[in-house]
Amino acid sequence: MTNLRADLKLVVGAATAKALAKGLKIETVSDLLRHYPRRYAERGQLTDIAGLELGEHATVMARIERVNKRRMKARSGTLLEMVITDGKRRLQCTFFNQAWREKELVPGKNGLFAGKVTAFRDVLQLANPEYELFDAERQAEAMDDFLAEIIPVYPAAQGIPTWVIAKAVRQVLDVLEVDEDPMPIELLARYGLPSLESALRGIHRPSSWQALNSARDRLKWDEAMAVQLIFAQRRHSLVSRPAKACPHIEGGILDAFDKRLPFALTAGQQEIGEEIAGDLSTEHPMNRLLQGEVGSGKTVVALRAMLQVVDSGRQAAMLAPTEVLAAQHARSLREMLGDLGQAGELGGAENATRVTLLTGSMGAKERKKALLETVSGEAGIVVGTHALIQDTVSFADLGLVVVDEQHRFGVEQRDALRSRGSDETSPHVLVMTATPIPRTVAMTVYGDLEISALREMPVGRSPIKTSVVPVAERPAWLDRAWQRVREECGKGHQAYIVCPRIGDEPASDKGDKRPALAVLDVAPELAKGPLKGLKIGVLHGRMPADDKDAVMQAFSRGDVDVLVATTVIEVGVNVPNATAMVIMDADRFGISQLHQLRGRVGRGSVPGLCLLVTETLDGTTTRERLAAVESTTDGFELSRMDLELRREGDILGAAQSGKKSTLKLLSLLRDEDVIAEARARALEIVEKDPALGNYLGLAHMIADVVDEDRVEYLEKS
Repeated sequence: MTNLRADLKLVVGAATAKALAKGLKIETVSDLLRHYPRRYAERGQLTDIAGLELGEHATVMARIERVNKRRMKARSGTLLEMVITDGKRRLQCTFFNQAWREKELVPGKNGLFAGKVTAFRDVLQLANPEYELFDAERQAEAMDDFLAEIIPVYPAAQGIPTWVIAKAVRQVLDVLEVDEDPMPIELLARYGLPSLESALRGIHRPSSWQALNSARDRLKWDEAMAVQLIFAQRRHSLVSRPAKACPHIEGGILDAFDKRLPFALTAGQQEIGEEIAGDLSTEHPMNRLLQGEVGSGKTVVALRAMLQVVDSGRQAAMLAPTEVLAAQHARSLREMLGDLGQAGELGGAENATRVTLLTGSMGAKERKKALLETVSGEAGIVVGTHALIQDTVSFADLGLVVVDEQHRFGVEQRDALRSRGSDETSPHVLVMTATPIPRTVAMTVYGDLEISALREMPVGRSPIKTSVVPVAERPAWLDRAWQRVREECGKGHQAYIVCPRIGDEPASDKGDKRPALAVLDVAPELAKGPLKGLKIGVLHGRMPADDKDAVMQAFSRGDVDVLVATTVIEVGVNVPNATAMVIMDADRFGISQLHQLRGRVGRGSVPGLCLLVTETLDGTTTRERLAAVESTTDGFELSRMDLELRREGDILGAAQSGKKSTLKLLSLLRDEDVIAEARARALEIVEKDPALGNYLGLAHMIADVVDEDRVEYLEKS
């Protein structure tokens, strides 16, 4: 018999264990049994081929439609071409110098076909796919997993097709013995959940769809509880470290600022402002997430919070992801404050504070001045990039940290700034994002944060029309896109052209895709070609800070017609005269990033235009993402679509950390009740036993469900 912590090679053999470790990072019995099937098929039911993506390793159940063998012209050898179908769409399969396979690849046979999805002449294909046929001749050697009515199809890798994984799972289940269920027996009884051993057997070798659903319910609870226990422990430790109270001071700089505001705060800004003011008044550190659409007024809310802290005699730090955005924030805050932000200057108000900018690329003289203003407390508000986190930066009395566009920062960076308070206290923390997040995602990804959402859009924002430009199918549409840019510039407006790469770095191929388009390549081509005669500027993250600032200032003044840039303009850049944006290789960006980018246009009185240029083919998941962005400008709706289109487990920082995914079964859209219940139970357990000393099974379950690096990621996030 074996248990969940056993080394896999002791059960499945060294060769299979080595292949699983190399291809899928599966090393223990638990790793394998938590590698759940991606989907299930019923015998005779073919897989829908639509939606396959270039570069992915796919497994489809299909029928052989035709097979053709021919000699290759360019080189010696034979090419065996096979077409498989799901009854609606076809997929090309090619075998090089494997003519002998023609005997078993007979039209009419069904089977599982696995391989990397590539394209040849705009036709999707699998090159040298592995396969497992379902036919009478091979019945004797086929695994019993594939003789069942419900066939598991696993996430696979090159050289490890789904049937190899299924065989390893069967070997493990034949000798598995779970000594003690990690979930407390009272929870199993309360929610009618099966034991862990029953669930693991039911998810991999279900006897019925009902048994499969029951197994899923239990294993979803494992994922929800593991994540929520981490956050419950995190919340418990945060509460144990005090913060300095910063109550509202009557007649202070905040009141003076409010009296001068040239507009009325929206109902949402007022409500959230009161919530934040209440948080700042307590001796427990505020940990709040403020989310809202582009231009919904988050900066004003953050500034009012910073002024409340300054009124209490403490400092506020605002952390921005790029130097361009940090400089713009500093300018914007100074403009909003006027003489209230000119302490020590001629014309400064009597109770004024000072806004200081601190970035990594500042000259020695400027940097020394900024550091002195920060350490002396002369600067009430310090704005900067990750340079603020460095050990050489000292604050006189840091009371509040505002993190703008928090998803652009590494976990360690955010955690380091949290620790910049005094030895005894932590600063209050307000993180902001213009990427709306569904409630269940916020509850799961930002478990220790209170959530506030600004949904109202400011008066005067113009509509933005978004269109996909599918150049593979409609090459003439790209010419029309450049015409539209010229038309907008002809009316006195300006445009952005966004590219995924800078162009001075090595181009990395993604699967069989060509390298992404680069700013330094596209800008001169446009200047010589379709946009000849227009004043074109270039902006990217590796330019010197002064050069970046000069380009943005020139664009803001209208001295530049077209700005060719990377995503450095994604957040915070505000040029109301810019009305058009063309995003090249739009398929290389995510939904939320595309939504953020197009938020740079339509900021004035003229409607905006955003064109998403792509070579991806219709019917792919990538094109579905672009169609979603085209269909709505509602960021909250797009966040739900984004979640629905993502692969499993893509939520808890897999992209940032590069580690294997965590959420494999739990749906953050459909399992809100499970997440909420798990959160409540986790809080109860941690309140009684913060270290889980009496719940060793749960402590082990966290390690089984969430890998060690991800635990650290969640604890710091």
